[in-house]
Amino acid sequence: MRVVIADPDIDIDAAREILATTGATPAYERDNWAGEDVVAIIVSPQGEVRSADLEHCPNLKIVATTSKGIDNIDIDACRRRGVSVWHPKDYCSDEVADSAMALLLSLLRGTVFLDRSVRDGEWHYAAAGPLKRVDDTHLGILGFGIIGRKVAIRARALNMTVRAYDPFVAADDPATVATGVNVVELDELLETSTALTIHVPLSDSTHRLISEGRIARMPRGSVLVNLARGEIVDTNAVLNALNSGQLSGAALDVLEIEPPTKELPAPEHPRLIVTPHAGWYSERSAEALFLRPVEVIRDALLK
Repeated sequence: MRVVIADPDIDIDAAREILATTGATPAYERDNWAGEDVVAIIVSPQGEVRSADLEHCPNLKIVATTSKGIDNIDIDACRRRGVSVWHPKDYCSDEVADSAMALLLSLLRGTVFLDRSVRDGEWHYAAAGPLKRVDDTHLGILGFGIIGRKVAIRARALNMTVRAYDPFVAADDPATVATGVNVVELDELLETSTALTIHVPLSDSTHRLISEGRIARMPRGSVLVNLARGEIVDTNAVLNALNSGQLSGAALDVLEIEPPTKELPAPEHPRLIVTPHAGWYSERSAEALFLRPVEVIRDALLK
């Protein structure tokens, strides 16, 4: 039996030790997933498992992804073939919430922009333009799941006014009411938010959800943070809004194309912060992310 590991961040020796009792052999493979001996696949966020891949692995039992989202796996095809799908659900929610707040505070207080100005030879407190008080911020949280709620806790502790939009969360739900956050419709969220942070999964309904038209609904001079999926935000719309002043700053931890290439480089703008899809990372979350899927596969093979 072969367990295909298509994520190079997984320690092959650790995987071999975990799988020892199953009789399965882990092997790094980028493309050669075919074979009757393939019983499990672990794919990275940048990889995909589609229907055609499943056809070449007739004895496949389980697909795991080292990504919180599962948009890179053909769930319907797996279901039809009786293939289980596993993805980590809450291995890094605190890390992402902390990163969202770090990027948001950097935009509001100009930390990164001021650092750039000093390195360019300037020395003035207003080099990054007018800086904003944190407690004047009206924060809109797009997606009010585990991460969104943790962002809300942090934001309310800093005396921000917080609203959220989530089509799957009822405003009068007792658990929602207990957060002290008003859940509103999307248009109201955009129109009342001087800062927007995005925490929804990628789907047909959220693809390019943050478009030029929706950014235009926000108060002029707002800021935007995305730590969800790059395809949720129209990057060109963000750059245009930064050029026009509709947005005074933006921070993207995720891009539509990852990693950037010479042909498709990372977006650049003096008022833009780009980080390399690092919001999830800590030593603790990395250990959970890269060991847990192998343990899940072990348990599935031993059933």
